[in-house]
Amino acid sequence: MSLADRTPPTPEEYIAYKQRFSNWGRWGADDEFGTLNFIADDTRRGATALVQLGRSVSCANPLAVAPAPRNPNPAQHFMRFGPTGSSDFVGVSYHGYVTTHIDALCHIWTGEWGDMYNGRSSADVTPTGSRSNSIDRWRDGIVTRGVLYDVPRFRGEPFVALDHPVHGWELADVAAAQGIGPRAGDAVLVRSGLDPFFAANEGYPHTAPPSTPGVHASTLEFLHDTDAALLGWDLQEAGGQGLPARIPIHEVAIPYMGLPLLDNANFERLAEVCAELGRWEFLLVIAPLVVTGGTGSPVNPIATF
Repeated sequence: MSLADRTPPTPEEYIAYKQRFSNWGRWGADDEFGTLNFIADDTRRGATALVQLGRSVSCANPLAVAPAPRNPNPAQHFMRFGPTGSSDFVGVSYHGYVTTHIDALCHIWTGEWGDMYNGRSSADVTPTGSRSNSIDRWRDGIVTRGVLYDVPRFRGEPFVALDHPVHGWELADVAAAQGIGPRAGDAVLVRSGLDPFFAANEGYPHTAPPSTPGVHASTLEFLHDTDAALLGWDLQEAGGQGLPARIPIHEVAIPYMGLPLLDNANFERLAEVCAELGRWEFLLVIAPLVVTGGTGSPVNPIATF
């Protein structure tokens, strides 16, 4: 399988991805940044030059406080107020399928009690936090060029269909159609059409992992070959891929490639602005909370044109 022959990986080829796309040792034995290393100083400077209008767009879902099939552990939001002011408490279990968050490199391991990215032992993860590959390593933020791959717009459909996931070669097609050449250090943001999908499929049954449409594992080759810094998506990875993995992109991207995943983003407003301006590239800023030893963080990614 390759992008050139436009064929999904077989189970055997998928297993080979783990070594074929591995970045262990690429940036040294002590590395905890993974593909974020592709974001060089020049990359950030180039991304800031994309700000011409000063117009910014959030790519986050609202914090989900109501229980639902896709949100069995809703966020908690309590208010306190009095005659002179107010305060509040927020508690959130963000890994899942609703809250917009970024995964740290200690989140997924190579297997049951396997290693983390770059050969770090999963024993580093303790009840009080992870001693390596944790989200606080990225406290200075992620600042780079973001590119929206608007797959429904490219297909002329409202959302990605269940039997037609997003493949790696299609991302190359979308980039060409949008006039955007992939660059090292890009934040690859894939829109599958979260809001339109659930509007058209009210009461869609929730499974874990989800069986929704989304991104196929074949995109891992595209991400590897283009030196992408991170992958962001609204519907996560597509269900029913027939591969020997529960969540096939997570299980290669994080522990082997060291590629962060921006989960549960919302690209509906961003897609509207991109179409209005005829621009699919922008400055993207993601600022994780500094949670010492954390496996990730809720985030509000901001795209600025």
